[in-house]
Amino acid sequence: MIRNAPKPKAAEPTSAHAEKLLLVKISLGDEHAFRILFEQHRKRVYTYALKIVKSEVYAEEILHDVFIKIWQHKSITEIENLESFLRTVTKNTTLKVLRRIKLEVRVNDELGHTWQEIHNETEDAILLKETAQILSQGINLLSPQQKQVYLLCREEGLKYADVAQRLSISTETVKTHMKQALKFLRTYVSKNGELSMLASFISFLQIISERK
Repeated sequence: MIRNAPKPKAAEPTSAHAEKLLLVKISLGDEHAFRILFEQHRKRVYTYALKIVKSEVYAEEILHDVFIKIWQHKSITEIENLESFLRTVTKNTTLKVLRRIKLEVRVNDELGHTWQEIHNETEDAILLKETAQILSQGINLLSPQQKQVYLLCREEGLKYADVAQRLSISTETVKTHMKQALKFLRTYVSKNGELSMLASFISFLQIISERK
């Protein structure tokens, strides 16, 4: 008879089980659980984004947006394969950023060409570049919900109804977020230099958005 035999260890929770517990906690607003999940997957998301966009700034933006989607996901506990879900979200987010970069390059080239013809790269061209930078700063200061709505409406050209469907919120909520975003941006740019040109552009955006 064998005496003092070691007791069998209790089965440790599987990785999938531990992951599921994290998702449940995150669905309940547990920021610590969200931080754990973020640290576990941030490098993979960032590395993938950086490889595609070739820019640390854009890669950081993509990383931020991907995990905002995780935090705001309405049915996060229903995700069966988090790694696959993250891969899909990261890919889609990166493609959207690439489309935006392409559009920004095209717009900047067109504007730069126009300014060069008329002013031969005078102070106005410098002001235009600074204006774009300040607008970008203002967008990054928006609340996550306002930024998301603003980018979907502005960058992807979606209508309020389409944004509402994608984010699972009402059309009125989308409209409210958009108006608040535009109000903030007008105030922000007006305090950061001679940006009447940009303020007019933002007002134009508001007029367009109200037609949707």
